[in-house]
Amino acid sequence: MSDMETTQVSRLPRGQRQGLGPLLVPLVVGGLVAIALGVYGRVHAPTGYAVGPSGFSAPLAMKSWLTTGAFLLAVVQVFSALVMWGKIKMNAPWAPALHRWSGRAAFILTIPVAFHCLYALGTQFDVPRVMIHSLLGCFFYGVFTVKMLALPKRGTPGWTLPLLGGLTFTALTGLWLTSSLWFFTTIGVKL
Repeated sequence: MSDMETTQVSRLPRGQRQGLGPLLVPLVVGGLVAIALGVYGRVHAPTGYAVGPSGFSAPLAMKSWLTTGAFLLAVVQVFSALVMWGKIKMNAPWAPALHRWSGRAAFILTIPVAFHCLYALGTQFDVPRVMIHSLLGCFFYGVFTVKMLALPKRGTPGWTLPLLGGLTFTALTGLWLTSSLWFFTTIGVKL
């Protein structure tokens, strides 16, 4: 938002200003999602097995490659968002569709990974890398929930979607660093 737009918004009557009210329900629901995932992962007795690694050598390889795919699609998300918001100047009528579909595909790739992590392994706090990974996983799904619920809301501040998108990307980047990158550098690049 430019300085002129900020000044214009601050001069609006109190009832017409953009406020945080429309974000209250998305924030509460997203927080509950993050907490519920963490609690479930902590109280559920890990089974050690959840998802068959169809086409992959092992569940860790499957999770590493699916997370890498989701991370690469998240990079596409950032690029398309920058194009849509005019931060990268180009004539790209395809950017909104690319943004929506790359986001959908990235989210779908995370589902079997999250299911395996929660059901087979649970939330763990004994190893720092795994603890950070567990917390980031809960945070990722919480902030993703907030972003999806905030999308259709009118009257939210202009920084809402860029902030939520940035937090979602940051959480997914952290998840990739604490899982896929760790796997590829410790175990090796395997299918």
